[in-house]
Amino acid sequence: MPVMEISPSSCHVFLLLATLAVGVVSGLTIQSDDARIHYHGRWDDSPGTWWAGSGFKLHVKNATTMKIQLGPTTTTPFAAVGVSVDYEPFFTVNASAGWNDIPLPAAPTFKRSDKSVIRVNVEGWQNNRINLQTIVFNRGATLHPYKPSKLSFQFIGDSLSAGQYLPLGVDQAWPFLLGEQFKAEHTINAQPGATLTDIPSYGNVHGVSFQFFKTEDTGYVWTADHNYTTPWDFRRDRPSPTHVVIHIGANDVSQGVTPDQFVQEYLGFLKRLRTIYRTQPIFVFTPWGWPSADGNVWYYYDGKYEEIVRKRIALGDSRIFLVNTTGWVTFDDVFADNQHPNVPGHAKIANLFSEWLENWGLRPERQWATPA
Repeated sequence: MPVMEISPSSCHVFLLLATLAVGVVSGLTIQSDDARIHYHGRWDDSPGTWWAGSGFKLHVKNATTMKIQLGPTTTTPFAAVGVSVDYEPFFTVNASAGWNDIPLPAAPTFKRSDKSVIRVNVEGWQNNRINLQTIVFNRGATLHPYKPSKLSFQFIGDSLSAGQYLPLGVDQAWPFLLGEQFKAEHTINAQPGATLTDIPSYGNVHGVSFQFFKTEDTGYVWTADHNYTTPWDFRRDRPSPTHVVIHIGANDVSQGVTPDQFVQEYLGFLKRLRTIYRTQPIFVFTPWGWPSADGNVWYYYDGKYEEIVRKRIALGDSRIFLVNTTGWVTFDDVFADNQHPNVPGHAKIANLFSEWLENWGLRPERQWATPA
């Protein structure tokens, strides 16, 4: 049998590849089906993310390094992923298919020798797919169950809730900030350009009244490997939302949906939501409007949100509440070229809604359920 000769340089290459391979897989290896991973948001069976803010949480001890392996359906060339360690502010990692380093020391108070909480989510309302396969920590690290907060918000909306145009995407949007302030779990199903009414709008082939009940966000139609929808199993929401918040309608009016049509569409949506969220408080936002440089604010569907809430109460729904956001947003709070809330604007909205909720009777949790 002939003997293959290996040059010194070839040996060096083989050894380097072997070392890299060992470096990737050595240590605490966690597969995507591990029950100790706490998934939140919408994931398909691959598992892969849909909708802004979907991600996972880990409770780990003695972690010094972290890698995640992502599969082929991950957004190309990368998906912007938000990472928070021990509830510190989120920072961005651009993650792509293959192995990705998650820089744990980037969080200034990371306690390497203690149990710590690591949270990972997709930031964008588009290009937001990560296909999780494997998580690897250093040797000596141990994974523990994550205990979710008793308080859990479900947010439903459009670009005004999805974090469109923000540097960190949904991680800087008012729903996300509100959830953080209340030390709550929070899921955000919001799609820029989408109407509530199930009609095409700004690249969305469906409205939120259809898409909310699906695993996929409205971007599925542009995805060659997954251009179909699957029903969302609401039993997968862990925990089930304790409070539901809706802010929607800007795209309906721009697409010519009449006030009366909008009322009927909203009432039908609420009726269907009540088959899932039977007793949870539902908060209906009025529009904060489109502010202009001259100080004027254009409000749409004037009086119709009040009518929607009144009609639900008349049907016996005592757990629905109107949140009047008139005056909450001025021209200083938005990007001048598109009138969407800027970073300070989103923080302002979160603070105003937090104050509203506390006056209503809801208090933030004193500490996170899984302490860092």
